Amino acid sequence: MGKRKIEIMDTTLRDGEQTSGVSFSISEKLTITQLLIEELKVDRVEIASARVSEGEYASVKTIMDWANLHGYTNRIEVLSFVDHGVSVEWMANAGVKVQNLLTKGSLNHLKHQLKKTPEQHFAEIKDVIQLAQSHGISSNVYLEDWSNGMRNSPEYVYQYLDFLSTQPIKRILLPDTLGVLTPHETYKYISEIKLRYPSIHFDFHAHNDYDLANANILEAIRAGADGLHLTVNGMGERAGNASIASAVATINDFLPEVEININEEAIYTVSKLVETFSGIRIPSNKPIVGENVFTQTAGIHADGDSKNNLYFNDLLPERFGRKRTYALGKTSGKANIEKNLQELGLKLSGEDLKKVTQRVIELGDMKETVTREDLPYIISDVLNSTSTIDKVIIESYVLTHSKGLRPSATISVRIDGELFEENAQGDGQFDAFMKALSKVYAKKQLSLPKLIDYAVRIAPGSNSDALCETIITWETQNKKFITRGLDSDQTVCAIKSTQKMLNII
Repeated sequence: MGKRKIEIMDTTLRDGEQTSGVSFSISEKLTITQLLIEELKVDRVEIASARVSEGEYASVKTIMDWANLHGYTNRIEVLSFVDHGVSVEWMANAGVKVQNLLTKGSLNHLKHQLKKTPEQHFAEIKDVIQLAQSHGISSNVYLEDWSNGMRNSPEYVYQYLDFLSTQPIKRILLPDTLGVLTPHETYKYISEIKLRYPSIHFDFHAHNDYDLANANILEAIRAGADGLHLTVNGMGERAGNASIASAVATINDFLPEVEININEEAIYTVSKLVETFSGIRIPSNKPIVGENVFTQTAGIHADGDSKNNLYFNDLLPERFGRKRTYALGKTSGKANIEKNLQELGLKLSGEDLKKVTQRVIELGDMKETVTREDLPYIISDVLNSTSTIDKVIIESYVLTHSKGLRPSATISVRIDGELFEENAQGDGQFDAFMKALSKVYAKKQLSLPKLIDYAVRIAPGSNSDALCETIITWETQNKKFITRGLDSDQTVCAIKSTQKMLNII
């Protein structure tokens, strides 16, 4: 017996655009539609609401021109209204061939919003469906507030479904409009409806107000739903809609009896594009597409991954076009470091690896994470620093920089156990630090090497809080030499590099 096919309709461009502050341009809508159909392989795309604006009309017409050219006409849908044919005319002019007609799925909405009887509402719906048919537009029908309708007025819902079963429609769309259903209710209501109308195609449309959208989708399919409405990144009004990434992973891993067309490998690419176009950031811990969800932080987990993949589950990042990473920070162990060194093609001895691990942990106490690209700098800093014995220690310093005043530094330096304090002003914080240091060494009747080159670099692609490496070239009467300092603060980097110099001369 073959698998049961579940249709996926993406409504990012219609329901998802109701996310507060989101409005896609014409070119953005076209690009997203193209990716959804040709890369992600969704079955249908709901792209807009009829009559909203001139801009919406232009975007719908642009998308329909593209869809007609590539044979996707019947996979593009538009939300329409019971409005005496205004929506139908709007869609016909734009080239739309499938309408999703918004109607009342609860007696409460019908009585208090439309102030009509069921018979009046049904008669108007019949007229719209017939008018659309005469324009070559097929019809799906939304039952707005259906979930509350099943709770509070099931007799009306069944009366309405009895009527719709006589109409020339393709699908009935069951939205949990206010996101109020529990998984138990979702299964109960849809299984009852499918038992009564086994030959009708029913879509389920979940909202996430109680964070139950994905659980409700699972139960809807188990109950016999034929299709689902999803959005990229779970975009939508209030708490959003069911996320296509989470739904697809759940279906593929926990419902082997059903089949969907979605190309998992395209999920992350589409997700990031929609994030860019919408301006709505993806939470770092959002399943499947969040920045951190395939990142192991604890050292014990990285160690387990090296030993028969002890901390893997079925959500392998490669399924979604991603890679597993191993964070570097205060919870890192040697296994984390080794995993990142492998990616960089580097190998350290056991003793050196231990030193680098300790340094990463120390940095993690000051900085939440250390990037893989920081590792070469850390290795250079740690292995270079072990060659000297610190006879000179910069115990403490205060650096100030104020508008209208020269930068200043107050420092405390211990030389061979003796403590010195000095302060000075300079053209910058590091210059002030060096002048104060020169005063200390003048007391010892010593001179400092000449600074002849100063370079700062950060790892490629780093942020403003990145680790940086300061490389200073010094010159004495006899030689030139280089010292390096590593920190997330550039001035502190230079001071660390200077302390190394003080212990070399």
